[in-house]
Amino acid sequence: MLITRIERFLRETGMPWTKFGRLAAHDPRFVQDLRNGRSPRAATEKRVEHFMNIYRKDTHAA
Repeated sequence: MLITRIERFLRETGMPWTKFGRLAAHDPRFVQDLRNGRSPRAATEKRVEHFMNIYRKDTHAA
């Protein structure tokens, strides 16, 4: 599930969930909405996964 991967990402990076939502989905409430049962569109899920992958890659490269 996407929310499980996001929660792991948040723990790994220490990023606040509102900042993640703003950066990854342009919605500061995105993570809270997922926690409450929201199902994202396929395109949004891909964009969020891409954000996490790029963020990890950039963080490890630094």
